[in-house]
Amino acid sequence: MAVSDPFHLAVQVRDIDEARRFYGDFLGCPEGRSSESWVDFDLFGHQFVCHLNPALKDSAVASHKNPVDGHGVPVPHFGVVLEMQAWQALADKLSAHGIAFEIEPYVRFKGEPGEQATMFFYDPSGNALEFKAFKDRETQLFKKA
Repeated sequence: MAVSDPFHLAVQVRDIDEARRFYGDFLGCPEGRSSESWVDFDLFGHQFVCHLNPALKDSAVASHKNPVDGHGVPVPHFGVVLEMQAWQALADKLSAHGIAFEIEPYVRFKGEPGEQATMFFYDPSGNALEFKAFKDRETQLFKKA
C-alpha cells in the first residue's frame, strides 16, 4: 500500500546492527540510507530512522504505561495502522517467532466506535511498537462515540 503523505519518525537505539536485524531482517523493512550512527527503513511506506544512542548500551528506552481498555499501554509508542489481513499476518509471524508481547494481539473496544485489532511489543532497544487494524479503516480510524 502506497502512502500519499508518509510520516518521518526517528528513534534512539542501543546498537545499529541489532536494529538492522530486527527492523530489516525480522520485520522485513527495506533499508534506505545509513551511516555508522543511523539507518533509514521503509516502515510500511513511512520513513523510519534508527539513531544510535551509545548511552543506552546495555539498557532500554524508558517508558510509562497508561490504562486503555483494561491494559497498560506503553508510552511513548509508535507503529502503523495496517489492513486487517496484513495485521493478522504480522501477528501470526510474531507469535510464531516467540515475540514477547506487552499486549497480546486482540480486538479492543469490541462493538464500540473505533473497534480495532491491536498488539504491542518492544524492539531490542526498548522502543514500544503498536500495530493495529480496523475492519473499515476509512470510517473507524477517527470515529467518536
